[in-house]
Amino acid sequence: MAPLDVALQGFSVFGLVLFAVLWLMHFMSIIYVRLHLHRKRSEVKQPFAQVLGVSLLKPLKGVDPNLISNLETFFTLDYPKVSALLCVQDQDDPAVDVCKKLLGKYPNVDAGLFIGGKKVGINPKINNLMPGYEAAKYGLVWICDSGIRVKPDTLTDLTNQMTEKVGLVHGLPYVADRQGFAATLEQVYFGTSHPRSYISANVTGIKCVTGMSCLMRKDVLDQAGGLVAFAQYIAEDYFMAKAIADRGWKFSMATQVALQNSGSYSIGQFQSRMIRWTKLRINMVPATVLEPVSECFLASLIIGWAAHHVFRWDMMVFFMCHCLAWFIADYIQLTGVQGGALSFSKLDFAVAWFIRESMSVQIFLSALWDPTISWRTGRYRLRCGGTAEEILDV
Repeated sequence: MAPLDVALQGFSVFGLVLFAVLWLMHFMSIIYVRLHLHRKRSEVKQPFAQVLGVSLLKPLKGVDPNLISNLETFFTLDYPKVSALLCVQDQDDPAVDVCKKLLGKYPNVDAGLFIGGKKVGINPKINNLMPGYEAAKYGLVWICDSGIRVKPDTLTDLTNQMTEKVGLVHGLPYVADRQGFAATLEQVYFGTSHPRSYISANVTGIKCVTGMSCLMRKDVLDQAGGLVAFAQYIAEDYFMAKAIADRGWKFSMATQVALQNSGSYSIGQFQSRMIRWTKLRINMVPATVLEPVSECFLASLIIGWAAHHVFRWDMMVFFMCHCLAWFIADYIQLTGVQGGALSFSKLDFAVAWFIRESMSVQIFLSALWDPTISWRTGRYRLRCGGTAEEILDV
């Protein structure tokens, strides 16, 4: 057999295997969402002394139109033993006034404000959280980003998942209903492509965690060196999860999503965040270079070519049918993650879905082009393995 024929046959096998893997991911994520998410859990029924105490670490920087309403939801949690530790890096940050306003409005809530941070590494989030972490008095720490909005029973849901062998409970990232096409674009991504890979990884035992809302055992983090040990990384959530997994602890996913509700959003901001996340994944997990073949259009081309080579099917007809099936599966997935009626029309979904899929290769190539990232107020050069160095302006 000629070398070219061997190569073509190998590529055909790759296309068929890719088809099986990607559709297995589709079905796993759709089924998991339908069976696990948005299920009503029982309330906390243990005596107060037996309830797991939780120290909430809240990193804050700047103010957007939704900050005060998002933050207020943490003051109205229906949970008997939680301490809110609000962390702000700079004294003149407007978030300080927001915190003081809520502390005054809810004087009976166990909460405190920590200003100034503590420089222990290059990660600004870790630096900001250090005083709060050092003051944490409970055995569980809940690190939750500033743009997250919660329900009164969100913490109850998280702690219900924290069983004897579980060391970390995380929420599937999603986006709240907001106005504008940029909001629709974010909602489509976090309801289709992202949960497909995120859920499939966790179902198959791959530790895939984002740090938007994570409940962790503090003693396990302390065994790994505390927050200080992760200050050398930008993607501290990945390495915290790895440290917990390396010590034999299991992960669990909450039944409620981690609901992002930032008041500042645009297509440009979404694109920049996707590029930054891709850069981090490439440096932490080299297999990320295969990500483009998991996106609809490129995958459909590869699988369509394989179907033509093996079965003599029309490649373009297969491509169109495969994209349509993918589109339908993504819509089913999105409605499951939403847990109710969508706030936009099917036409809006179709447009946002097409644009998001079209952006995927460009986002990946942009991530490969430049190894530096901008995050918060700093610029960083990424190194292989996930560490980074801050780029200081001379």
